[in-house]
Amino acid sequence: MTDQQPQGAAVPPDPDGDVLRVEHISKKYGAVTALVDVNLHLRRGEVLGLIGDNGAGKYQDLALINQLTVYENMFLNREPVRWPLLRKKLMRKEAQEHLDSMGIKTLKSVDLQVASLSGGQRQSIAVARSVFSDAKILLLDEPLAAMGVKEGAMILDLVRDLKDRGMSIIIIAHNYGQVFPVVDRVNLLRGGQITFDKKSSDTSAEELTEMVVEEYRKALQERHRAPS
Repeated sequence: MTDQQPQGAAVPPDPDGDVLRVEHISKKYGAVTALVDVNLHLRRGEVLGLIGDNGAGKYQDLALINQLTVYENMFLNREPVRWPLLRKKLMRKEAQEHLDSMGIKTLKSVDLQVASLSGGQRQSIAVARSVFSDAKILLLDEPLAAMGVKEGAMILDLVRDLKDRGMSIIIIAHNYGQVFPVVDRVNLLRGGQITFDKKSSDTSAEELTEMVVEEYRKALQERHRAPS
């Protein structure tokens, strides 16, 4: 256990309002320590930004199957069956209706293979599938990675819409400037520890930038002091 406490005046854990709470979580991958005594909570209807460098203890998995179509991915592991056949017509219809209801209008057809989609389209399908399966918590890992401005704006608009619907969301990102406008609270993950925990209204992208820059300064100083 570590006695290091996060900076900031974040909303404390609330047994009645939290939809997720983990305490004293540590994780190692061989000799690499990814997480050190991490405490994290997420409130109902909250968007939490989990910010950190690549390799700071984050994880990514869109869990889409490239060889399947959009509608097949939407119904993955819960396909409606009229024995012995899949009800593909129903799957297509409901997948399209769900995408339309979420304002996802960039797909020409739900019959397209996921492998043919852009990064923004893939991310929107992954999000839509989670919502379609009645998920209460959504984890978005680097949702804007390798995206253009228009695609990134589409994903952020989707996050805002889901928040308005009451969904709880964790956005994992290293580019905090991109996601800062949609998060309610920020956790900064450094060296496997959450060292900063504040409401977004009480901090800024500039403050986060300064903290990260200061960390790099210290790392450089320690490197130069180390014996060759």
